[in-house]
Amino acid sequence: MNSKSLFRFLEAATAKPAPFSKYTASELWTDEHRSARMLTYHLDKEIDVSSRRPRFIDESVCWMVERFSLSKGSRIVDFGCGPGLYTSRFARLEADVVGIDFSSRSIGYAREFAKENGLDIGYVAADYLDFQPEGKFDLIIMIMCDFCALSPAQRAAMLSRFERLLSVGGHIVLDAYSMNAFANKNAGCFYEKNQLDGFWSEKTYYAFVSSFKYEAERVSLDKYTIIEESRQREVYNWLQYFTPEALKQEALSAGLNIAELYCDVAGNPYDADAAEFAVVMNRRD
Repeated sequence: MNSKSLFRFLEAATAKPAPFSKYTASELWTDEHRSARMLTYHLDKEIDVSSRRPRFIDESVCWMVERFSLSKGSRIVDFGCGPGLYTSRFARLEADVVGIDFSSRSIGYAREFAKENGLDIGYVAADYLDFQPEGKFDLIIMIMCDFCALSPAQRAAMLSRFERLLSVGGHIVLDAYSMNAFANKNAGCFYEKNQLDGFWSEKTYYAFVSSFKYEAERVSLDKYTIIEESRQREVYNWLQYFTPEALKQEALSAGLNIAELYCDVAGNPYDADAAEFAVVMNRRD
């Protein structure tokens, strides 16, 4: 590669796109190699990467069961269920549980776990932006700040769908990154060989990572340009950051109301200095 070609490559790798102008979720969740690595992260009991640690999940499920009086026959749907860490716990109540996830590998694991443990759970391998579950639900959850990875249009569509799916007296639980997390997000560029310990490919690669902040929009982007010997790919990891008031306005636009504000999805008291917060939504009267 001559200097002119290298210059053009670096210009493209470090170019700052418009917020949410590119969507590459399938690159992250459906690739065979990366989905296997993501499943490993989900199941690692010592880290909070793709999923929380088991102790927190236990606390979270116990809180939701008590807070929303969940029991046998309660209808629960988990958007972005991964390998079923929440859904399997809800199913032990003999609740009617549905889990939706983009990763066929994670859904395959969840189905096998349910079968081995005698749990009746309806799992669907699909992009939850497109899939419409049947019936109404007493509890809808979208956790691990999945909501923040969606564009404004996608978030509006999801909240409107949630509103239509809620049963009478039903609730939505989701979490979001706060403005404190945004303040601590750093912009910059670096490259690394086999970045993230080989996460992006089983073959040798170089990853160029460009991180951007969009102050007015309260958005960040980690843009990954992955270079292998035979191919080049780009993956865009967008995140929206919220104040409780901003999330409230999005809820109101979808006919929903933020009924309760917490630090996390285990019901701990709201902390204005934390990097995340959680909300309970219901349908507006």
